[in-house]
Amino acid sequence: MLKVALITPARRGSHAGNRTTATRWAGLLHDLGCRVRVAQSDGDADGCRLDGQPPDLVLALHAVRSHAAIRACRAAFPACPLVVVLTGTDVYRFQHSDPEAFLDSLAASDALIGLHDCLAEDLPPRCLSRLHVVHQSALPLPPRAPGPIRRSFEVLVAGHLREEKDSLRAALAVRDLPSTSRLCVVQLGGAHRPEWAEAAREEMAGNARYRWLGDLPRWRVRQWMARARLMVISSRMEGGANVVSEACVAGLPVVASDIPGNRGLLGEDYAGYFPVADTAALRALLCRAEAEPAFVDRLRRQVLARAPLFSPAAEREALVRVIAACGLTV
Repeated sequence: MLKVALITPARRGSHAGNRTTATRWAGLLHDLGCRVRVAQSDGDADGCRLDGQPPDLVLALHAVRSHAAIRACRAAFPACPLVVVLTGTDVYRFQHSDPEAFLDSLAASDALIGLHDCLAEDLPPRCLSRLHVVHQSALPLPPRAPGPIRRSFEVLVAGHLREEKDSLRAALAVRDLPSTSRLCVVQLGGAHRPEWAEAAREEMAGNARYRWLGDLPRWRVRQWMARARLMVISSRMEGGANVVSEACVAGLPVVASDIPGNRGLLGEDYAGYFPVADTAALRALLCRAEAEPAFVDRLRRQVLARAPLFSPAAEREALVRVIAACGLTV
């Protein structure tokens, strides 16, 4: 039975993407017959032992935030294959702001995992032979019960409020629309910093088309996904957002910023992109979606065409390929 240590910088109970990925992968690996220990990256290598024994494989999420744990595991378990999972902030921020830690984690790895198809564009060429893409999976939403026809055209934004997500862009895009427009934005997710919470409250006070509901449990987020007409992903950088996978599997049309992390999940020919931080372009797309049902149907067909990439079986098979590349079997 393969013993796997999964390292994540996110604490137990966190709704952060790194913790969600670690929890889901722990379940997939358990289904494959592995024994799995999820450890926080602020601990030492002893936290990765299973019943006092060294792991057979270490999977570390986040090259920079888990850098100390990666180095500790490489020193404590020199014969143990080590896989580093690259996040958006790794590749699109820390590679430039903290290149020493980033490149050191890459050098310590036996294999790398990226979560979208365009990641190779932004990695050092010498690393590409070790790169494997694992698309994050999602489960279908439960069937939606019939209900009253809603007059509003609800646009959903789901994710922590933070700079990388450009979180208030959709709210800005629906300001000052004509009174005939039915567009409104519902935002879900906790504020990464107090100033983001204050900014969201200020926006609600001055923008009747915007509501921020804060950090909700997963089942409530899925309820909102089932009722929304459209989802906006406005991020400045993404490593492969699981919410995009969920939208595709749910058949929820997406309007997304034109960045590698979105193109690497939705495809180069997707019709719903807008330039990063371009409020006017986003407003135009949202107004088009409200006015043209055929455009929304086109986006829905495109996301559904991508949905097979994000099945649990496909994600599990991709993990098996990474394990095999490390010379191990499950």
